[in-house]
Amino acid sequence: MLQTIEVEIDASGHIHPLEPLAFPLAGRALLTLLDRPMVETALLAEAALAEDWLKPEEDELIEAAYRKASAEVDPVWECAAGDGLSDEAW
Repeated sequence: MLQTIEVEIDASGHIHPLEPLAFPLAGRALLTLLDRPMVETALLAEAALAEDWLKPEEDELIEAAYRKASAEVDPVWECAAGDGLSDEAW
């Protein structure tokens, strides 16, 4: 009887089942190599982004962008002229 189990293969080529096996692991097997799981790829990308975010020049760029945005004044938004509803039915 054929059974499929999910395993990880470490750098030295050893096979590690991801779940406990209900049968002895002995005999022959066919091996299908899969792409890296998306979760692992996402974690690697997150680590690379974290390295970039922790650089001092990133903080300087963000602070400059906030200073520029806070200095902008739009006179249209500086006054309140009502809620914009002309025909309220109460």
